[in-house]
Amino acid sequence: LDHKIATTAKWEFAPEGQHIELGIAEMNLFLMLGAAGLSHSLFGRRLIPIGTVYDPFVARGLDALNYACYQDARFMIVGTPSGVTLAPEGGAHQSIASPLIGMAQDGLAAFEPAFADELALIMAWAFDYLQRDGDGDPDERTWLRDETGGSVYLRLSTNPVEQPGRRADDSFRQGVIDGAYWLRKPGPNCDAVIAYQGVVAPEAIAAAGMVGEYRRDVGVLAVTSADRLNAGWTAAQRARARGTGAAVSHVERLLAPLPRDCVIVTAVDGHPASLSWLGAVAGHRTVSHGVEHFGQTGTIGDLYRHFGLDRQSLAASVLAHSNGRSAPGALRAVAS
Repeated sequence: LDHKIATTAKWEFAPEGQHIELGIAEMNLFLMLGAAGLSHSLFGRRLIPIGTVYDPFVARGLDALNYACYQDARFMIVGTPSGVTLAPEGGAHQSIASPLIGMAQDGLAAFEPAFADELALIMAWAFDYLQRDGDGDPDERTWLRDETGGSVYLRLSTNPVEQPGRRADDSFRQGVIDGAYWLRKPGPNCDAVIAYQGVVAPEAIAAAGMVGEYRRDVGVLAVTSADRLNAGWTAAQRARARGTGAAVSHVERLLAPLPRDCVIVTAVDGHPASLSWLGAVAGHRTVSHGVEHFGQTGTIGDLYRHFGLDRQSLAASVLAHSNGRSAPGALRAVAS
């Protein structure tokens, strides 16, 4: 800084923290996060290390990530940009399986918010979660072992998304942390729900508007963490099997009011299995949209259409798989 050198690598060191750039060395990044994330147990002083990486390259450091979590290291890893939404860069930079990695990795709470207010809530919660060291008893509201603490994975996008107005109600704030909330609450005669995670939010919201004339009481479920939703659901099932009949997870409470013949259409810029399990929670028919193959190079619109993540494709799925007005005519109206 003092020499005014023309470089992007200008880091000012201060007691509040420091920035370390490793370059193309993802395994080293996770080794460093793991080591720094163990400082509280090794040296009695806690650090809160935060690492950033292109989301597809999380996979390059999986061995170190796994062992860091195994040792109970505490850190935050931010994967961005992600998915086929970084369309112009081609398949080599487009992540597919990383939402599933976030769900499967023990000791790592994975989130994929769509909006800035969601991210602010998640990060505030995460900085506390990283420092927890409680017992493993589950919270009987969510059946998640939050008091144990752990590391946090944020899957983000650099694609600009129009932000909603100010939201501060308790159900929104708690739902963001628990893994999902109703962006558009379904009515009593709901024909369909569109459940999305992450950056495809505008497509899901627009699709719900497109089918409103043809389907009743359509709901929009904003999923901020398929990981936490799934973990709470499976933990509640285990608790019921062991005799705790009152155990109910957050996702079960969200989906319980839906009519049995309601269809759930899911969308995520990642592998569709990330959300396809939602249909098993209460027995609803589910149609899952996502990415299963390496992407092409093109515009975001091109790739969303190619993989069925655009609003027209999501709306068409709602109309084709739910009850309501004659599908062929409605499908033509949506397509036009």
